[in-house]
Amino acid sequence: MTTTPIPTPAATPPDILRCAYMDLVVTDLAASREFYVDILGLVVTEESDTEIYLRSFEEFIHHNLVLRQGPVAAVSAFAFRVRAPLDVDLAEAYYRELGCRTERRANGFVKGIGDSVRVEDPLGFPYEFFYDTRHVERLAWRYDLQGPGALVRLDHFNQVTPDVGLGRGYLEDLGFRVTEDIQDEDGVTYAAWLRRKDTVHDTALTGGNGPRMHHIAFSTHEKHNIIYICDKLGALRKSDLIERGPGRHGVSNAFYLYLRDPDGHRVEIYTQDYYTGDPDNPVVTWDVHDNQRRDWWGNPVVPSWYTDASLVLDLDGNPQPVIERTQSSELAVTVGADGFSYTRKGEDMPEYKLGHQL
Repeated sequence: MTTTPIPTPAATPPDILRCAYMDLVVTDLAASREFYVDILGLVVTEESDTEIYLRSFEEFIHHNLVLRQGPVAAVSAFAFRVRAPLDVDLAEAYYRELGCRTERRANGFVKGIGDSVRVEDPLGFPYEFFYDTRHVERLAWRYDLQGPGALVRLDHFNQVTPDVGLGRGYLEDLGFRVTEDIQDEDGVTYAAWLRRKDTVHDTALTGGNGPRMHHIAFSTHEKHNIIYICDKLGALRKSDLIERGPGRHGVSNAFYLYLRDPDGHRVEIYTQDYYTGDPDNPVVTWDVHDNQRRDWWGNPVVPSWYTDASLVLDLDGNPQPVIERTQSSELAVTVGADGFSYTRKGEDMPEYKLGHQL
């Protein structure tokens, strides 16, 4: 982990396709199974007494989420699929040149995944890169199995880091492209959204004490699927699992819901963002004083959304130390936390402008 500028390696970065799965440590596997399978409806690919492999309905690789029983709730890996087997070699060489610790396993770190490399990246996050994977049945056409709240895709990760600008530069060197960000008039970056697939993001960087995992996000097809999940939680008398939403983001334009699992890991249910695949896709910059950046309408952002996040592990399975953010936090400039309003800094901000260059 570093707070000094991260050099750009001469080595070729791997060609990353998309975020693919998260390896998540939970402290009560039965309680987590109830949350992710019985309530959210993720599909069990296989399971044992110590781990469960889950996937969304449109997925054809072995899993999008691993739940692993352990002593400390944390993230073991943010895993990305690469374009070809050679890209695993490239990832290993790239991070070695950066001076990062790497570990390579020909048979993978988890079931269903082949040759892969895990790294402790310069920000302190455990990243994995793989190509080989076991294919499973894609259940997109199995409407007899899908409920009205079906989770169809893994959409993105969100990572908390003390220096978003530093992390943004590193991920851009790795091949990610920024789609949106939040800044203030002094150029401090509070958050950035970065993508490989042609959506708003595969991962995002949120400014705060880190490295920590802010959330993992799964997509539904429509808004009504998210409303059903809310209704289901109410019927089960588990609506206290809802942390924030439902609502619509300004950033990403997506409809959302944030939940907390039994260990406090945050899960976003997400739908209807926009296409970003053109090479000249413009970056949308939001002013940190614009309350519509986080909520286009509806309820204020709750303070826990800014402060709470999950630990991440090093390659030995130990929690990474959390470094305090020294720059201004987004919570400190958020008016909406005290009650939703359209208050903006200054008089010249158009009422309905969708972000702007500072």
